[in-house]
Amino acid sequence: MPDQRTSRLAQVLVEYSMNVQPGERIAVVGTTLAEPLMLECMRYILRAGAHPHLVARLPAEDYVLFTEANKDQLTYVSPLLRTVIEEFDGFLQISSTGNSRQLSGVDPEKQGLHSKARSPLMKRYMERHNARDLRILITLFPTAQQAQDADMSLTELEDYVYAATYSDTEDSIAAWNNVADQQNTYVEWLEGKESVKVQGPDVDLSLSIKGRRFLSAHGQVNMPDGEIYTSPVEDSLNGWIRFGFPAIRAGREVEGIELTFEMGKVVEARANKGEDLLMQMLDVDDGARYVGEFAVGATDQINRFMRNMLFDEKMGSTIHLALGAGFSDVGGRNESGIHWDMLCNMRDGGQIYVDDELFYDSGRFFPE
Repeated sequence: MPDQRTSRLAQVLVEYSMNVQPGERIAVVGTTLAEPLMLECMRYILRAGAHPHLVARLPAEDYVLFTEANKDQLTYVSPLLRTVIEEFDGFLQISSTGNSRQLSGVDPEKQGLHSKARSPLMKRYMERHNARDLRILITLFPTAQQAQDADMSLTELEDYVYAATYSDTEDSIAAWNNVADQQNTYVEWLEGKESVKVQGPDVDLSLSIKGRRFLSAHGQVNMPDGEIYTSPVEDSLNGWIRFGFPAIRAGREVEGIELTFEMGKVVEARANKGEDLLMQMLDVDDGARYVGEFAVGATDQINRFMRNMLFDEKMGSTIHLALGAGFSDVGGRNESGIHWDMLCNMRDGGQIYVDDELFYDSGRFFPE
């Protein structure tokens, strides 16, 4: 029998997050390590009258691909993936890695080539996602490797994941409705605002949100969740930011990233570790040097860095920028084959001013 919390999580994913309806086609993708959650999702999708399609991948697939594939094979785009993105109603992606560092020794040029080849499909993915024509959901099933990355035991990670998703409560859906109510108060206050200044020990940035919307993320695209986000005006970012937490891409950590923006574009970039990968990603396409997302973490349920951006970007007292593709449903126009989140600490003196009014200080939102 599966952990009761796993069943509750599957129910939340299917009934609350994805709102699966009869007759829909839903892809459920994860490694074989996520079998318990994949099967429970299948169970609830069937109960909803829909059609589950389980795509179980082997944990070492990506390593074999990047170490053995030639250029033609690296630029090949799976017709199965294309069918899901073009035709399916839902795409549930379960992070369940067996070795998060298996690509650490892979040539960054190969990873860049692979990302570039999938750029048109990424564009379509974002188009359907932004139109809510394809309901996308990303979640995590705890594995021993992910526990090691987070400096936890597997039992500790399981408890942390199920607490962050409210799967350890009797009424998980009610808990997520409460999160939505709280975060929507911030979004409503931001409606119609135009300028943002972000200041602190690690950041001095200005940007425009004129004509852009903020949205609350409360468990309908990511699970767990807890952030408010927008796509800033593409040519408006000016200033500097240092990301104190590692940025992770295809299992590789890039540490000590510092970026300087002029008229929206990254004009200077450096990193203490993994700078070669940073530069490869910045050159994937023209949109990779522009910011597609500006977001503020809003939950204290997630309170420690665990080297998994699905969790880390929601951490209270942080903000994050994503280089690359923006969100058209909030007014974003940037197009790119990447969407790479980078996390900045705001705990000790980080402030956000909106139209010259204090909105956020060291993890606390104003107005209340």
